[in-house]
Parts: sequence; structure tokens; C-alpha cells
Amino acid sequence: MANTSSAKKAVRKIERRTEVNKTRRSRMRTYIRKVEDAIAAGDQGAAAQVLKAAQPEIMKSAQKGIIHKNTASRKVSRLSARVRAMASS
Repeated sequence: MANTSSAKKAVRKIERRTEVNKTRRSRMRTYIRKVEDAIAAGDQGAAAQVLKAAQPEIMKSAQKGIIHKNTASRKVSRLSARVRAMASS
């Protein structure tokens, strides 16, 4: 348990940050899930549209420090590849 007043304040700040980060992470995952659902449904037009909305959300998560920049790029890249692959099949 925190002893000093500064440590107690740090704990309070961390709790607030954690709540904000959970919300942002959840929002990002929801967007990713929408893309994956559209891919699973086989609707290439919808998948492309949802991916276009998901991409800024994923990159914003990286910018806010929720995930690493390279992780965000990898997620966007893999989702994009899956959507592109739908067009060829």
C-alpha cells in the first residue's frame, strides 16, 4: 500500500488512466471485431467500409499509448490483406 501522499496521488491517477485506457482499448477491439465479422460474412464492400473506419481508431490507440505503433500497423496491415484477399477469391 502507498505510504506517502505523492504515492497515494499516483495510485489515484493510475486508476483514472486505467479506466480511460480500458475504454479506448475496448473501442478499438470493437472496430476490429466489426471488420472480422464483415470478413466472415463474406461481404467485401462492407468489410472495406468498416476497415476504413477502424484504421484511424487503431492508429489513434497507438498514438495514445494503448498499443505499440508497430502493433497497430501490423493489425491494420493484416486486416487490409484479408479484405483484399476477398476480392480475388
